[in-house]
Amino acid sequence: MKNCIVAQSGGPTSVINASVIGLFEKNLKENFFDKVYGGINGIEGVLKEELVNLNEVSKSDIDLFLHTPSAGLGSCRYKLSTYEKDDTDYKRLFEVFEKYQIKTFFYIGGNDSQDTIYKLSEYAKLNNLTKTNFIGIPKTVDNDLMEIDHTPGFGSAARYISTSVLESYLDSLVYSENGIFITETMGRDTGWLAGSACLARYNGKQCADIILLPEVPFNEERFLDKVRKIYNDKKHVYIVISEGTRTKDGEFLSSTKAHSHDSFGHTQLGGAGNALKNIVVDAGITQRVKVLELSVLQRSAFHLASKVDHKEAYALGENALNLARDEENGVVSVLKRKSNSPYEVNYTKAPAANIANKVKYMPKNYISEDGFDVTKEAYEYFYPLVDKLPEYRVFHNYHNKND
Repeated sequence: MKNCIVAQSGGPTSVINASVIGLFEKNLKENFFDKVYGGINGIEGVLKEELVNLNEVSKSDIDLFLHTPSAGLGSCRYKLSTYEKDDTDYKRLFEVFEKYQIKTFFYIGGNDSQDTIYKLSEYAKLNNLTKTNFIGIPKTVDNDLMEIDHTPGFGSAARYISTSVLESYLDSLVYSENGIFITETMGRDTGWLAGSACLARYNGKQCADIILLPEVPFNEERFLDKVRKIYNDKKHVYIVISEGTRTKDGEFLSSTKAHSHDSFGHTQLGGAGNALKNIVVDAGITQRVKVLELSVLQRSAFHLASKVDHKEAYALGENALNLARDEENGVVSVLKRKSNSPYEVNYTKAPAANIANKVKYMPKNYISEDGFDVTKEAYEYFYPLVDKLPEYRVFHNYHNKND
C-alpha cells in the first residue's frame, strides 16, 4: 500500500482547490498512489489525524470542489519549530505517515508552507526516514514566492483588483468636481497586487493616476506635490495603495501599524488607505476623499477568477504528482514563463530551500522612475494572467477626449 496526503496552509485563494484536484485526478489516471488523503486544516489536522479519503468522495463533489474558492480542505497558520529546538511535532507527523503508509506529503501554500516542506525533508534525511517524501505546491495571492514566475491565486486576485479599480474609477467620475478616490489592496511586503491595477483602463487610459508600492519608501512631500498637480489639472485623482506601503524609516503607513500579528509573526495590516486620506485632507487639498479597502474580497472571488490562473493551479497539482512519481524530495512544483506573446509557460521544480521564508519583490524595471506608477514591462507581465477585462461606456464625459 502506497498513499499520500495533500493539505493546504495560509490564506485562501480563488483557485487553491484546483491544485488539489489536479493532483488527485492525475493520480486517478496513473494509479501511482492507492489513496489520496486530504489533511483537514493543514499540518495541524495531519498532527491530529484529521484526514479525508478523497478516493471515497463522489465525482460530482470532486467537480464542485474544483470550482469552489477558498481552502476547501481548511487551512492553518501553524509554523513548525526547528527540529533542533523541538522535534515533538516531527516525531508525531512521522508516526502518522507510518500509520497511513504515506509515501508523499504534498503541502499547498506560500513561503511559510514551503518552509514546512524544507524542514520535514531535512529532518527525514537527518534521521534516515526515507519512506516519505515531501513536495510543495505554490499558492499565494501576494505573488511573492521566489523561483516561480507567478503564483496560483495571484492572477485571479489581480483580475478582481483591476476590475474593481475600473468600476470604482467610473463610480468616482460622476460629478464635475469628483475629489480623490483611494483603493487599498493587499500586499504586506510587495506591490504585485497593487501594481496589477495598471490593467484597469478606460478608453485606453490607465485609471490609476498613482500606484503606491511597498518597494518604494513613501515620501509625503513628493506625494502631496503630485496629488495637488493632478487635482488642479482635472479635479479628480485615483490612487491605488498597497497595505504594506512604508515610510523611509520602514514604518507601515497603515493606521494599525504593529498593533497585531498573525501566528507567523507577520504584522496584520489594513488602514493604509485611511492613513493616506488623512494626509490628503490635512494638507487641505480637498475634503472629498473616499477610500475602498478591498481586504479579503481579493482572495476568493471565484466569480472573477482568471481562467489562466485556474488552469495553471490545476497543472501545478498535476506536475507535483509527476515529481512524486520521479521520487523527488524537498522540492516545489513551479512554472516558468517562456514568452508573453504568445503566452507560454513550462512546469518544473525548485528546491524548497530556495523559497522558504524568502520574498520576491517587484523588480526595479517594473516601477516607474518617480516611484508613483508601474512601467510598460510590468503591464506586459500582468496582462496574460487575468483574461480580458470588461469594457464599459459612459456619456457624461463624452465631450472630454482625455477621459
